Amino acid sequence: MNYRHAYHAGNFADVVKHVALVAILLHLRKKDKAFRVIDTHAGAGLYDLGGDAATRTGEAAEGIAKLSDLTGASFPLALSTYLDIVRNTGPGRYPGSPLIAAQLLRATDKLMAIEKHPEEEGALASALAPFKNAKAVAADGYARLAALLPPPERRGLVLIDPPFEAEDEFAMIAEALASARKRFATGVYLIWYPIKSQAASDALAGEIRAGGPQDVARITIDIGRDAKADKDRLSAAGLLIVNPPFGFVEEMRAAAEVLALRLGRPDRGPARIAVTGPG
Repeated sequence: MNYRHAYHAGNFADVVKHVALVAILLHLRKKDKAFRVIDTHAGAGLYDLGGDAATRTGEAAEGIAKLSDLTGASFPLALSTYLDIVRNTGPGRYPGSPLIAAQLLRATDKLMAIEKHPEEEGALASALAPFKNAKAVAADGYARLAALLPPPERRGLVLIDPPFEAEDEFAMIAEALASARKRFATGVYLIWYPIKSQAASDALAGEIRAGGPQDVARITIDIGRDAKADKDRLSAAGLLIVNPPFGFVEEMRAAAEVLALRLGRPDRGPARIAVTGPG
């Protein structure tokens, strides 16, 4: 299955992934020292939820559309900040990870967003054009990553969110991450993956945990689709966070309490969102 961002923009997995992204970036902003964000598979950056790709799957209806009426400051900061960014993007549009990150950078912080598909890289460059400290790069994210580490700032986040076009994508993620951690052991790494096989996702988590002494948090979300009726649609996804910030797990658990109720289905109850790892 292909998980190119345009087809799945704003779905349930995007919502959880982007709340986690915001939580990490807000933590990095707490210190005055600059940081860098590297997005290895950035996509187009901005998506039209009424466009052909998004309407073909209709997945935003099971994701961001269910949060449209959430307002107020009583939610965890990462969730409320994410919702503000989405609303400010405009009706019918959804910001991808690089555009969300760009809006949370300070003047001294930088973003390098990598995309290998020429058409999407061109759209990405346009989406990031208003942000002077954000740069779109046409390249293979896996091949380019090691050369970018450690970043000059010695602080930052690496987001690995590939489209899973290759059958050995899990192995490619593990190899890229192992190489990256040798160069930038203190960095925060956020890895997204679809869960089509529990055994495969558990193996990835195990391999990453075995790769070093760093802390690893894990988030899984399952919206409980019928395995037979919806066999070709994504129903579960996961995140692995290497070196999660202090307090990240607690904040994501608080956000999960809100999101589980909204992202579930009336006929199946709340979504199952599990957040485990160090505090």
